[in-house]
Amino acid sequence: MESTSALYASSIIKFNEFNYNEWSEQVEYHLGVQNLDLALMTEKPADLTENNTDEERSFHKKWERSNRLSLKYLRMTVVSEIKTSLPTTEYAREFMRLAKETSQSKAADKSCTRALMSRLTTMKYDGSRSMYEHVTEMSNIAARIRNMGMSVDESFLVKFVINSLPP
Repeated sequence: MESTSALYASSIIKFNEFNYNEWSEQVEYHLGVQNLDLALMTEKPADLTENNTDEERSFHKKWERSNRLSLKYLRMTVVSEIKTSLPTTEYAREFMRLAKETSQSKAADKSCTRALMSRLTTMKYDGSRSMYEHVTEMSNIAARIRNMGMSVDESFLVKFVINSLPP
């Protein structure tokens, strides 16, 4: 089973924070084919007590196995560069939720960065405020882009500012 899981894991795309939908679809399919998706499909069962039936004990045991192997499988399908940045969890279902949240956050950051970069590169001084305010706004946009992890070289910023001014 271990070699089969490794084979399945190597055949799907690796989660990289930007491809959640495709990755999750493949992961859910492969775990389903291996009959390991119980932990993804159901919440963690309540802890066992002496009053549980044999059926409840059997379900609990199947869920624990599914969760343990699914979690290993999920971690095997994440690119190495982001494994340490994902929050740790003991549950496969929660891992999927956290991966989705991370993906949505990254997509929002990427979209916001793109919008700010577009604004920075297309800004034009229109005379409705002082030139100092115009340059300061462009500088602030560049700082926001830098805070989102993208570099904006000072020489490019100077060129953008100069290009935004009237001839």
